[in-house]
Amino acid sequence: MTDDFAPDLIRVTDLDRKVVEARLRLAHSDGSLTLDELDERLANLWLTKTRRDLAGLTKDLPAPLPPSPPPPPPKPNHARTAMRVLTAIWLSVSVINLVIWLMVSLINFDPAYPWFLWPLLPPGAVLGVLWWLGVGRTRS
Repeated sequence: MTDDFAPDLIRVTDLDRKVVEARLRLAHSDGSLTLDELDERLANLWLTKTRRDLAGLTKDLPAPLPPSPPPPPPKPNHARTAMRVLTAIWLSVSVINLVIWLMVSLINFDPAYPWFLWPLLPPGAVLGVLWWLGVGRTRS
């Protein structure tokens, strides 16, 4: 194998240069490079032809830190889901009862006894108190 095919003599692409540019800018934001050093290295960056040239721009910089792990996914809030389901059921039953009462009252041309309030108010009051107490809210 001849020295012409050494890995550090392979020509670089614009993508390789952009990766090195990002590393140089990170080194500047960390304080490893001054603004003058960054400007000088960025000017030389686009003149590089081989991987050896690119490595020369970053050889004295500390190795980049590995990326931090992603935050854990939030835990499902089963109490909030239960409260939403119960509220949706209560609201659906209340609307159906109200519509039935309204239809009966319109058909008879006389307002019927408001019986729809009995399945509407007591469970609604309980749900309202539970929501007010914070059942299902996320705790901080």
